[in-house]
Amino acid sequence: MLKNILAITGKPGLYKLVSRGSNMLIVESLVDGKRMPTYARDKIVSLGEISMFTNGEDARLGDVLTAAGKKEALKPVGFDPKKADNKTLCAWFDEVLPNWDQDRVYPSDIRKLIQWYNILINAGITDFSDEEEPTAES
Repeated sequence: MLKNILAITGKPGLYKLVSRGSNMLIVESLVDGKRMPTYARDKIVSLGEISMFTNGEDARLGDVLTAAGKKEALKPVGFDPKKADNKTLCAWFDEVLPNWDQDRVYPSDIRKLIQWYNILINAGITDFSDEEEPTAES
């Protein structure tokens, strides 16, 4: 599911891939449902390609979001990440991903993760798996 959810640099929120054109992608905002074109000059990243630094092997974002969903019972996080202090953010993330690399993951990264998690939950998206994994095994 995360392969079709996109983050676009310079634009707030998350977007769902709707269609592909010859030189553009048509995306729909998960926040307000508005559709818009994005072009090659826009830096677009699929959430399925993102991972978080840990002390061992990096953790896929889908796995981190799944762990956050288990911790929060698939409900939005109970505090505002924009107003939370760094100690609160790090304590929350310790429960979600205990072996995270505290030197390479910054509080701003945790804020962004919580914001994305809340957007996905509010949009009714609770499946944080990658679509391509099952087809690779068959």
